[in-house]
Amino acid sequence: TGWDGDPRLWSVKDGVLRGETTAENPAKGNTFIIWTKGTTKDFDLRLSFRCNAANNSGIQYRSKHITGDKVSNKWVVRGYQHELRNETELPSVAGFIYDEGGKRGRICLVGEEATWEKDGKKLVKSDLIDQVGYAKFFKLDDWNDVVIIAKGNHIQHYLNNTLILDFKDNSPDQALSEGILALQLHAGKPMWVEFKNIRMRDLK
Repeated sequence: TGWDGDPRLWSVKDGVLRGETTAENPAKGNTFIIWTKGTTKDFDLRLSFRCNAANNSGIQYRSKHITGDKVSNKWVVRGYQHELRNETELPSVAGFIYDEGGKRGRICLVGEEATWEKDGKKLVKSDLIDQVGYAKFFKLDDWNDVVIIAKGNHIQHYLNNTLILDFKDNSPDQALSEGILALQLHAGKPMWVEFKNIRMRDLK
């Protein structure tokens, strides 16, 4: 309860929320299941996920539900995305911040401490986690634990109890302070993703 997504693609069984696309039942563009009971502003979000390696998924927060005649389906979301992948080769791994539907692309990569200023991204340092470290603690083909903490313009992503990025968004016109929570099914190759133990604490 409290979620809205394409009923062709999303289901629940044994406490697990599952999204799946197939060749016969594809996603028409990137599509999301949207939490309808509130918004994300200053928060501590925790969940576990697993997915296959055929495609990628994501967790949208402080995002916007896009409606109208120009979108590919009824569940299009844009904004901050915590990338989800079943891979261990940096930089294309679970955990980086992606600007879904926006212009900034990969805003902050795994391992980085960075800020985004008026004139673009500034890298403070990039040694929070390296390739060897990431491969050791990420669990391929298994459940991984995500924590997202956002306070004002400061965002931190943790994966399996490890801080993997630390980001401050100082962009005067692109930083997001509040918006919806949603989970992604990516268009393209058939894929599946599962989520469980989703809980959030308001930090305001």
